[in-house]
Amino acid sequence: MIAGSLVLAGLWPHGPDPLPARLADTGGGSQLITAVAPAPGSTTGLLTWWDRRAGYWFEAGHAPARFGANGLTEGTARTQGTNTTPTGLYDLPYAFGIAHAPAGTEYAYRRVTDRSWWCQDNASGSYNRWTEPLPADCAPGEAEHLAAYGTQYAHALVIGFNYERPVHGRGAGIFLHVDGKGATAGCVSVPRDAMRELLRWANPRRAPHIAIGTEDGPLAVTRY
Repeated sequence: MIAGSLVLAGLWPHGPDPLPARLADTGGGSQLITAVAPAPGSTTGLLTWWDRRAGYWFEAGHAPARFGANGLTEGTARTQGTNTTPTGLYDLPYAFGIAHAPAGTEYAYRRVTDRSWWCQDNASGSYNRWTEPLPADCAPGEAEHLAAYGTQYAHALVIGFNYERPVHGRGAGIFLHVDGKGATAGCVSVPRDAMRELLRWANPRRAPHIAIGTEDGPLAVTRY
């Protein structure tokens, strides 16, 4: 991971503008995370976080990223259970973790307990929501017991995929979290130190978003 490098949009006569300046939309805030894979079937890529100041985008840091075991797919057409990471531009509603929030974290940070679940049951009224305890209409086999993932959920940010008005069957529990042993089930993951740095950097007053996509082609991150 390399943090603190500065890339100034518009001042590089011999190369393209930095990635955020080439996106169709950045969410309207002054912070942005980009998660880019080489191709739709890739399980690894690069995650970069950016600051916008005085009308220009600066790179604040980057780290290696992991994606779903079956690569990436268009977020609006994704099907639950496919182990694919949804492409698109999403907000980051809140942070959570089994471990304490890193010093300096400004995001609302929810601590995981043994009663913490993420419901993924398509028949439940709590679909794609954190629940404590597990509600009666959410089957245990269709929910993720957050405390069981001590490595991955040491720290995480909720990615707002299918979150505001959930479409049942599209997918639930898509997070930016700490790396596990390999590819994810659809989330984006980064090394633990990078995740901690992201939490110290992210400022909810600056409306950070995450753009997920490929370098080019139909799922190109610049579409979002």
